[in-house]
Amino acid sequence: MEPPVPRALPPLAPSPTAAKAPDATAASKTTRDRDFLLHLEAYLAKRDGVDKALKISRYAAKIVLASSLLPETLPLHRRLKSFESSVGLSRKAFRFGKFVQDVNAFRASPLDSGQDLILSLIAYGGEGIYYFVEQFVWLAKSGLIDGRHSRLLSKISAWAEFVGYVGSVNLKIRDLRMLREDEACVESSIEIATSRGVDCKDEELKLRKLREKKLMKKLSIIQDLADGLMALADIRDGKGRLSGPLLMSCAGLVSALISTHKNWVSC
Repeated sequence: MEPPVPRALPPLAPSPTAAKAPDATAASKTTRDRDFLLHLEAYLAKRDGVDKALKISRYAAKIVLASSLLPETLPLHRRLKSFESSVGLSRKAFRFGKFVQDVNAFRASPLDSGQDLILSLIAYGGEGIYYFVEQFVWLAKSGLIDGRHSRLLSKISAWAEFVGYVGSVNLKIRDLRMLREDEACVESSIEIATSRGVDCKDEELKLRKLREKKLMKKLSIIQDLADGLMALADIRDGKGRLSGPLLMSCAGLVSALISTHKNWVSC
């Protein structure tokens, strides 16, 4: 069988997570050479940078609380619980106006087929509605609007978030499949060039970038699955299987760490 013919790398449809963080591969070389404190300043200057730092601290606290490491009678337990609740409310403020990025991501999506249109609508539409409704959840919990609507708004928010992650995972699986096809083509091209004694440094660089993109895409899928699991638990009010407090806290921390890594290498 003849090896696949190398082809130009097609542009991948941006996913909701990709809309939040630029391509990590393009920035990876610059990231390694940057001063740590300057890099940290740039990271914390971004809305997502501060939000993910808060997310890590919140779910780390939730893990301690859910694991019963601290007796409930200790003052530290009450302080941690108050801290976790306060950070959760603070994070909602960082979602103000964030739905606009999903509108722009949908506008920038290559809608070459009906399937692309449907998946993009589910992914960006679901996440956009989630961020839009979260603004009112924040206003209800902060006391500006009647708190009686908080439960209904939270339920709508959770459903929209879950639907958005379903679309996002499907988009990323499709993108991952395309990356694998491109990787196979480049590997074949390198094999042919090597057998003919032709220099293939450009192809090797392209292959390395493809593998980095593939790794980041896999991490994004894991992050979406973790966030989707938490959204499903919110829909079920924390009842049923796969909804335990410790499992949800661990899922939240995994999601936060992956997102922090992606934002760190991209800023």
